[in-house]
Amino acid sequence: MREDLLQIRDYGVCFYVLRDGDALYLIDSGFIGGPACLHRALTKRGWADLPIRGILITHGHIDHILNVVEFARRNDAWVAAPRLDMGHYHGRPTYRGVARSTGVMEFIGRHLFSYKSFTPDRLLDDGDALDIWHGLRAVHLPGHTRGHTGYFCERLGLLFSADLFASFSHFTHLPPTFFNDDTDKIGASLDRALSLNITGVVPNHCDHATPEEHLARFRRLAKKTRG
Repeated sequence: MREDLLQIRDYGVCFYVLRDGDALYLIDSGFIGGPACLHRALTKRGWADLPIRGILITHGHIDHILNVVEFARRNDAWVAAPRLDMGHYHGRPTYRGVARSTGVMEFIGRHLFSYKSFTPDRLLDDGDALDIWHGLRAVHLPGHTRGHTGYFCERLGLLFSADLFASFSHFTHLPPTFFNDDTDKIGASLDRALSLNITGVVPNHCDHATPEEHLARFRRLAKKTRG
């Protein structure tokens, strides 16, 4: 990882901190251990006294947005999120087919973990630019959720790919069907991501590999998926 990029390893999911000068920005907010994991990581890096100015959301699944309200209120930070996942932020997502099982699990999780609904300060669409860090652009990669969005830094060639795929040394895979809004759209999203001029990929479900290794795994997975 770069010196201005910090991976927060939460329980079952990662989220990220971007340092831009003397301010921090989050990509997603983690799950049940998010606040404690964030505090430990920021303290270890020496960033604990820096303000968090904004939170970018990749999509509306609860393991990515559980702590948005806590982090935003504590830091007086803005929230920017994909427009098409608004139902998730309000705690009223719509699931179809086998994905209804995920809806049931999230319904239980919202009550068990005292989820707080929110309305983003900025709603993002495909191609929207964010003037933070080294510059980011929203890239709509639907299939996992309707609004599922990655963030591409053209200057560095890095794609924050959210849950487009999971990257582990012995098990790199697409998200399971029962987690997806429309699995049939994921193939086109793989192609969209690979059409970018990327030199590295940063997923939310992954091991400690470098962005370059995640990209190599992603390319192999996409090739295998195409048959």
